[in-house]
Amino acid sequence: MGITSHDVARLAGVSQPTVSRALRDDPRVSGATREKVRRAAQALNYVPSEAGRTLSTRATRRVGVIVTDLTNPFYPHVIAPLHDELSGLGYRMMLITERSDEAVAEEKLLDQSMDGVVLATATTDSRLPAQLERRGMPYVFLNRDTGRAGDFASVVDNEGGGRLVARELVALGHRHVAGVFGAANTTTGRERELGFRLALAEAGVGLVEDRVVRGAFEYDTGYRALPALLAADPAPTAVFCGNDVVAIGVLNAALAAGVKVPDDLTVVGFDDLPMAAWEVFRLTTVRHDLGELSRQAARLLVRRIAGEVDPGGERLVLPTEFVPRATHARAH
Repeated sequence: MGITSHDVARLAGVSQPTVSRALRDDPRVSGATREKVRRAAQALNYVPSEAGRTLSTRATRRVGVIVTDLTNPFYPHVIAPLHDELSGLGYRMMLITERSDEAVAEEKLLDQSMDGVVLATATTDSRLPAQLERRGMPYVFLNRDTGRAGDFASVVDNEGGGRLVARELVALGHRHVAGVFGAANTTTGRERELGFRLALAEAGVGLVEDRVVRGAFEYDTGYRALPALLAADPAPTAVFCGNDVVAIGVLNAALAAGVKVPDDLTVVGFDDLPMAAWEVFRLTTVRHDLGELSRQAARLLVRRIAGEVDPGGERLVLPTEFVPRATHARAH
């Protein structure tokens, strides 16, 4: 028969439950005891059984992460720190990719193979959060949430970021502005547009509908939007984009149309992805801490799994800052 946790317990001079707790770094076990158990396990070449842990604790130490848009360069920059933080907390991450939240079979999430779920691309009309809630599966939102009270979410101050952009554009003398925003069924799209509109209105600057485009947070949305925006009378002198990927689409469309950025057109993004700082773009944008966005989502989910949260919800909001680079200029 193979070496068991009972053998490790006898060698270390502790109980078998203490061995289990020590090997998963349970803080209730002292550092000295954890080290003694680890030395005993190493001496016996003992490898803990995940299956055994699951049966004894009813915990799998696995977390599912649902992403419906892996082609968006935004998500690799949040998935990596999410993985690292969960790993440091003793959890393995399982990436689940589908074309939409609705395509995620409920059985995949509720077959007792996971302790919790991170929803990274949720829409305001998704039924999945309600299904998870109904079945008692802990979950948190990452980047997007439903916008309703009771959410457990790690998000950005999207409205504040939109306000920052509007104030900068107004200060530069722009009065004919346009927006290429995210989809209307995403909180990131709605909130960034709302903040932008409110700050423009406070400055006496309007945002008319023929200078507004809404769509997916992807390159093609920006590229296809610009020709119609430029056809407006008068044409906009500045465009605020729902994220950096959309902004890069606008930049390329401007280049194709012979429109000079920033001399003829100011373009501003949102998120400050690493590629936004590349010399080929040098995109003026809104920054937030992408890594911390993920890390605080991981910590929140682990606390929710452990029952250490207020059942009324918890929304963690990261601040934003305006990052001036080379795609903005004073209006002529």
